[in-house]
Amino acid sequence: MTRLSVNINKIATLRNARGGNIPDVLKAAVDCQRFGAEGITVHPRPDERHIRYQDVRDLRPLVNTEFNIEGYPSESFIQLVLSVLPEQVTLVPDAHDAITSNAGWNTVRYHQFLREVVARFKEKGIRVSLFVDANPEMVRFASKTGTDRIELYTEPYAQQYPANPEEAIISFREAAEAAVESHLGINAGHDLNLENLAFFAKQIPNLLEVSIGHALIADALYLGLENTIQMYRRQLVM
Repeated sequence: MTRLSVNINKIATLRNARGGNIPDVLKAAVDCQRFGAEGITVHPRPDERHIRYQDVRDLRPLVNTEFNIEGYPSESFIQLVLSVLPEQVTLVPDAHDAITSNAGWNTVRYHQFLREVVARFKEKGIRVSLFVDANPEMVRFASKTGTDRIELYTEPYAQQYPANPEEAIISFREAAEAAVESHLGINAGHDLNLENLAFFAKQIPNLLEVSIGHALIADALYLGLENTIQMYRRQLVM
């Protein structure tokens, strides 16, 4: 079964907009797990405009499902992850001022860099996932870095899905097949929502985890957090 990891960055964004501690990011993580989330994802960025490094440290003892920390592997990020020891780290090629992740790694060009970073995390027993585009070549080269998994960047799928789901999924199925052949686990994330998630999950072999934040938190404003998490989980078993 595909696990649902809830990205709580947007909850931190709302807190930071006003100052103080409302909404409480730590309570939100505990509640997400209580409501059925099978993981908590955070993506701390250098400007700490949403999740802060201290949030990551404070969350560690509260996450009893699976803790997934995403980010660009700067030295400060690497040291944070090594000190917190999450179950999984997802490496993304974000620029420091990126609003959100908008591309996967070029695993050919950055092969040596990624290989060295992946080794540092795996030495501490942390599972590693690389954020990649739906490109079989990038997937195959990802496997040469020593990573355990890839995370498919799904925004292109989400954009094309309303017009032509069958065409939208083609490159992702091909990338997933390359991952299976390369003995890599498959995660996915970015713009997955209640409309497009079930089709994606049915079409992708060996899909182990989806990380969803923006759409899920937005839906929760209307539907309630507990109900929303259960609705997303049902999309993964339809």
